[in-house]
Amino acid sequence: MRRRRHLSAEERELWEKVAERTRPLGHQKSSQNPKLESREAPNSEAKPAPVRAPAPTPRLAPFKLGEKVKHSRRHNLAPAVTDHLNAAAVQMDARSYGKMKRGKLSPDARIDLHGMTIEEAHPALLSFVLRAHANGDRLVLVITGKGKDRDEGGPIPTRFGVLRHQVPQWLRMVPLRQVILQVTPAHIRHGGHGAYYVYLRRGR
Repeated sequence: MRRRRHLSAEERELWEKVAERTRPLGHQKSSQNPKLESREAPNSEAKPAPVRAPAPTPRLAPFKLGEKVKHSRRHNLAPAVTDHLNAAAVQMDARSYGKMKRGKLSPDARIDLHGMTIEEAHPALLSFVLRAHANGDRLVLVITGKGKDRDEGGPIPTRFGVLRHQVPQWLRMVPLRQVILQVTPAHIRHGGHGAYYVYLRRGR
């Protein structure tokens, strides 16, 4: 069978119609899937996200090896004891309380804990208050002193006036709280903030 080298007129007309409706393969793929084209060719004009500069590090004061830290020696690790005692409700006779606060009542007995360690002061206070109550005393004076500044500049601050802060805690504990009616800071004539009035209950 011989191969023909020329198309007939009908065949040529049919081929021209088919050729008019065809498109190149690359153009057809991009037109049918425009999303794919946009993913493959991202917008080159998009601006990168701005980079934030790190926060500046606070500068510390110059410090030399062996130098003591500069700090206030007036720090307090707890609220003022005097503020707590003055805010307490009045349990005793109001008239006697007023006289006591003004220093008009004379203590029946007194104990001076100034200079003692905590281990020495606690048992001394216990025996003194219980003995005064057994003797029928009503107002006793407990002298603690205002305390010395024993802070040597270490990382952990030391409480100023250990006994002055500790004695009111002991007076609120058993067995002393069972015989005590009122505790207040003493008047200036009896030691001021370095001493406490302890008003005892009546003995049974």
